[in-house]
Amino acid sequence: SLDFCQPEGGWRMDFQNFGEFLAGDRIQSSPYRLNMKVDMYCEQLCITNLGPEEVNGVSPNKLVDAIQKEYHNNWIVDNLPSASKTEDDTTITTRFWGGFPVGFIASDTKKAYIHNHVNIEIQYHIDEFQPGAARVVRFTVQPFSIKHNFEPIEISDYNDDDYDYNPFNVANIQHPIESCSPKIRSKKHTRYEMVYARGREPQPASGQVLFTYDVIWVENKELQWPSRWDVYLTMDNAIPDKVHWYSIVKSVSVVLVLSAIIVAVLVRNLRSYNLIATDEEGAESIEEVGWKVVHADVFRPPSFSPLLLAVCCGTGSQLLITAVMTMLLSVIGVLSPANRGSLLTSLLFFYALNGSVAGYVTARFYKTFKGEGWQKATACTAFGFPGIAFGLCLIVDIMATLSQTSTYAVPVMSIVVLLFLWLGILTPLVFLGAYKGFKWDAIEFPVNTSSISREIPVQPWFRSLPFALAISGIFPFRACFVEMNFILASAWLDQYYYAAFGFLLIVFAILLILCAEMAVLLNFSQLKGGNYHWWWRSFINGGSISLWVFFYSFVHFKSIKAEAASVLTLVVYFGYMGLASLGLFLMTGFVGISACLSFNTAVFASIVPVARLPSASHFTTDQDMIKGATMTTESEGCIIAAVGIPVN
Repeated sequence: SLDFCQPEGGWRMDFQNFGEFLAGDRIQSSPYRLNMKVDMYCEQLCITNLGPEEVNGVSPNKLVDAIQKEYHNNWIVDNLPSASKTEDDTTITTRFWGGFPVGFIASDTKKAYIHNHVNIEIQYHIDEFQPGAARVVRFTVQPFSIKHNFEPIEISDYNDDDYDYNPFNVANIQHPIESCSPKIRSKKHTRYEMVYARGREPQPASGQVLFTYDVIWVENKELQWPSRWDVYLTMDNAIPDKVHWYSIVKSVSVVLVLSAIIVAVLVRNLRSYNLIATDEEGAESIEEVGWKVVHADVFRPPSFSPLLLAVCCGTGSQLLITAVMTMLLSVIGVLSPANRGSLLTSLLFFYALNGSVAGYVTARFYKTFKGEGWQKATACTAFGFPGIAFGLCLIVDIMATLSQTSTYAVPVMSIVVLLFLWLGILTPLVFLGAYKGFKWDAIEFPVNTSSISREIPVQPWFRSLPFALAISGIFPFRACFVEMNFILASAWLDQYYYAAFGFLLIVFAILLILCAEMAVLLNFSQLKGGNYHWWWRSFINGGSISLWVFFYSFVHFKSIKAEAASVLTLVVYFGYMGLASLGLFLMTGFVGISACLSFNTAVFASIVPVARLPSASHFTTDQDMIKGATMTTESEGCIIAAVGIPVN
């Protein structure tokens, strides 16, 4: 919608795949003319009116507003994004991400100036297998702001014998810079010294503006076509690998410390019960304290909405497998930012194909919770999280369409494809997985559940839910903080192409381990306090990192110029960050509840119900003492199974 030069015949949209449309990427044709290995010097493009002059207290024109908001041009040549080259009196800087700025704000006058001239430098490599053929391997744009003093001309103003006749010229430049002068036959490309020579001024972002450009072709014998994306994916080594490794090493140290703490706590507490009571007083003292007392209630179904918990577990398992599959394919190079839209497209297809996993896990948990009506649980899984995601996408699409200024408006056919993935592939697979899951037996537990629930004692503050949420999420959040910042900067600020998928996979594994360990540690503390309502607590503790991520998104929003944010920007940013946080909550929550379920099953499997033993004076023989040690009854206390009884 900005007043740039348009190509002849108007803008034409390039072919784009499903993922590009959903990501809001739109590729349009440009009026710039490029001929292979043909240099151009101060080629004129068009004259356009940018609007009224910038005046304090008056609403600026659209281009000034875009410059103030730091808008960038993102150009593509042969599917290669443009690098940006900037120059000053002492240095030349090249950035391989984020395109180049539309203009700049002068530090002294605070006025907006437009980059109306660009040097387009294209490097090519001669193909060894096709003589005479060349491939584009590097694309760099160096923007300048040049105030051309010109008079518009018509083609009829030229004489047939004019040596400088160019059918594309639209103006007669008065007092041009050296590269734009028609009187100089030995042309030179536009340089920094020409633009900032004495008497030259930048072009304000207002009024009649002449756009020009140079084209520079350079042969690059070292860089081959298959390696042309390397500098983009490595961010030109702007962030060295040691930054990732340093973060990973710190995270691994946290994992080891937490693992040591868990082992120490378990050994200390389990060993304390590795004794057998020798009288009624000792048996009663063991029965009334510690985690052992909840053995008849620990596997009682959750009191609050077992259906919702089963659906959350099923959706979390689906998202977890989808994330792992996507990262593995990205690590081996099948998915890459070089293939635009492939990452998002693959993510959606994997999510749909893993619908059977969601249905199966939901069915197993819901049957274990003694739920009835598997159709209801399956329907909630098939329409719950996908419905939330599709609803958000639809809201953003409607708002973007009404605003007519955003590329987030998704075409109707893309909406149809989304509906097909959801209703045509995912939903049937969810019902198929649920059907298989309900065919299996419920999860078996090592101890029986009593018919009467035990009263839960009053819990201290350090076993409360708010404290657990705060402490269980901070360690996993700290472990993924560095990689999360890189991903957010790549997704929302378009600062670079994130391709460190190997580091991401390692950090993701550490994140899951930390979530599992924190959930287990807090679960054991809860059971030790006599609180056997661990199902929901373990899921929430495992997923608490999502709260930290969502809260941090408010901090990160400051770097996206929050003061200039529109309603659509707020909805897009916080809507999608909220959806990502919800998905992370379901994934890590499933990891937390699975870890606690495995832990509780293993711990209470070492518990067997036994009769209280009379004192040694009640036994008449050694054989009676040994026989008495093996008496069992479900109504009495329980002890660790492996017990040694000395016989004199």
